[in-house]
Amino acid sequence: MSEPIKNRYDFVILFDVENGNPNGDPDAGNMPRIDPQTGYGLVTDVCLKRKIRNYVETLKEDEKGYRIYIKDGVPLNRSDAEAIKTLGIDPDLKAAKKADPDIDAKLRDYMCENYFDIRTFGAVMTTFVKGALNCGQVRGPVQLSFARSVDPIVPQEVTITRVAITTEADAEKKGTEMGRKHIVPYALYRAEGYVSANLARKTTGFSEDDLKLLWTAILNMFENDHSAARGKMAVRELIVFKHDSELGNAPAYKLFDSVTVQRKPDVDAARSYRDYTVTVADTLPEGVTCERLS
Repeated sequence: MSEPIKNRYDFVILFDVENGNPNGDPDAGNMPRIDPQTGYGLVTDVCLKRKIRNYVETLKEDEKGYRIYIKDGVPLNRSDAEAIKTLGIDPDLKAAKKADPDIDAKLRDYMCENYFDIRTFGAVMTTFVKGALNCGQVRGPVQLSFARSVDPIVPQEVTITRVAITTEADAEKKGTEMGRKHIVPYALYRAEGYVSANLARKTTGFSEDDLKLLWTAILNMFENDHSAARGKMAVRELIVFKHDSELGNAPAYKLFDSVTVQRKPDVDAARSYRDYTVTVADTLPEGVTCERLS
């Protein structure tokens, strides 16, 4: 693997949804997530990380060093057991640690080397189940915030009809079944993220190659994940702030505050990305540069 990154990064993701549900809330009948006090829409960091994982998995297809640890329908213990077997470690980890005190570090390094999402986001590889395997815990250098809509959203419940019937008994009823879909007509969301070079060096070895793949995955995270439920979703822009040092040259909030997203004054209700103006301050703190990717 390549050397760990040497610069800290902070970034802003702008993505939008048209006639879809970007992140349903199972506690609210799968309605789009919303801040009840302000009416602003929300998308969880977990949802965004899932899209990034899916893109990397599709692009790399289990290429060495770029496997995905947290996958739908795949028990974590399966990957843990594979690591222990590959390294020739006694499955009885208590006994193995007595013989070799460095077992934890070896397992952690193996998991970081082989799984992109562990190297990026970290992972808790300890399942608190009797007899479960334990590959430790890793704090990842890349972290994301919840995404929040730029303007308040107005979720709509759309009634649909179902003509597909399942049984002969359904056919005899000769009725029309009704269903519902929850959509947001249009919303632009903003998420913010952080890349710690210090954690990359100390824990996972997150590299420049990994960073390039992360940017690519963020820009394309909805492109292979389209569905009728999510409507039309796209990442419109990725704004990256690069620091000249490992620990950073300015607080992240100052950089995020330099990015302004405003609805155009002649637009009452935004219905496209063109209805907004995105600007970045001309003057940034010393030692910080900005790159806008789309």
